[in-house]
Amino acid sequence: MNLMVNGQDTTVQDGARRTRGRPRSFDRATALEKALMAFWEHGYEATSVSDLTRIMGIGAPSLYAAFGDKRSLFEEVVRVYTDTHGAFGDRALAEEPTARAAVERMLREAAAEYTDPAHPYGCLVVHAATNCSSAEVEGLLRERRNANIAAFATRIRADVAAGLLPAGTDAGALARHTGAMIQGMSQQARDGASREDLEALAEIAMAIWPHE
Repeated sequence: MNLMVNGQDTTVQDGARRTRGRPRSFDRATALEKALMAFWEHGYEATSVSDLTRIMGIGAPSLYAAFGDKRSLFEEVVRVYTDTHGAFGDRALAEEPTARAAVERMLREAAAEYTDPAHPYGCLVVHAATNCSSAEVEGLLRERRNANIAAFATRIRADVAAGLLPAGTDAGALARHTGAMIQGMSQQARDGASREDLEALAEIAMAIWPHE
């Protein structure tokens, strides 16, 4: 297409005119992983929208268009975390033949995952709502943690019913003990505990498990 600029004939490609003003494209999955790491490291409250746009390499309009507001982005981050970095617990419950074996594996893998230098230490679901003023975000993460404890209790009750654990086993208390260990290991990893330190804790935790 020809345009007259200051009396001069200037050729402009139609493709260039069509793309002018379009937002810069980005890889959604990569941007989401970068947001996950930011929330994991700094928590929900301390991670601002401006932090996110800088870390994700996109403008605010692109962030809102692709992910909605900050809370919607965080909710998606939690889902991704649960299906990836935090999936070891569900895998252990699904794949191990007993509750005891599942919890023992879960604690061992938590020791490795929570101290892996390839990403922030600890667990996003445990730490992301620290000092958070959003009741919705706090509630989201609390529900996730409570759902995990409920899953532990369900598996323990199944083993009691099958005779794999003593009939008098308090499934609720044992499940909460497991949850407390997972959450405590996460905090200790944030405080500098090594993988070996956490593996030692896991061994002590399993020593209290009842035997049939």
